[in-house]
Amino acid sequence: MQIFGVDIGGSGIKGAPVDLDGGTLAQERCKVLTPHPATPDGVADGVKQVVDHFGWTGPVGLTFPGVVTGGATVRTAANVDKSWIDTDARVLFGGRLGGLPVTVVNDADAAGVAEMQFGAGQGRRGTVILLTFGTGIGSAVFVDGVLVPNTELGHLELNGHDAEKRASSKAKDDHDLTWQQWAHRVQKYLAHVEMLFSPELFIIGGGVSRKSDKFLHLIEGIEAEIVPAQLQNNAGIVGAAMRAAQEDRGRQGRG
Repeated sequence: MQIFGVDIGGSGIKGAPVDLDGGTLAQERCKVLTPHPATPDGVADGVKQVVDHFGWTGPVGLTFPGVVTGGATVRTAANVDKSWIDTDARVLFGGRLGGLPVTVVNDADAAGVAEMQFGAGQGRRGTVILLTFGTGIGSAVFVDGVLVPNTELGHLELNGHDAEKRASSKAKDDHDLTWQQWAHRVQKYLAHVEMLFSPELFIIGGGVSRKSDKFLHLIEGIEAEIVPAQLQNNAGIVGAAMRAAQEDRGRQGRG
């Protein structure tokens, strides 16, 4: 079964049809740059461009980099334009995509769901926390495989700042940090999260997961196991498609 997934990030909007039997992309993904400012209309245009690239006409799952409640309403907008707040994303994207069935989910939650089903979290019980390091820091918390949605742990305070302002991969680039310097910041952040949640496993996702060999071995003093995401930067696309498939089954059941 294939469903289309789109991952909306602070720097790029990427999507592809997803093979839900294996949790893999059925075709090479299409990516466009996130507009700046990242307004609702601008982002919706980017999403339409990605979906139209494949001529897709079925259900579409989309991630959003912020809190999404009730399956549609955007509540926070840390790395996109503030005009997103209180936007009904389902109505916006559904209208721009010509009435296609649309599902919207927090970006890190989507990545976490994919990693728990197809990646580094398969079969893991207890508390598992996926953290995506990119423009910001996204989080997905699971207890015995069940998602606690919209946790937004990237906004925990670290040294008087939002943690993502200190330890995201964007912060590494902005401050021209070495891998050693950045790993030290990530270590302090993980120690803070571990103190609060005592997880058995940290899964490190986002684009930087492709370079885990450059920094994971530099992180010390964390009790939890730390592993890179197996789906790497495709996890959000896969998780968005998984959620869209779930909603599609619900609609068919109600029908």
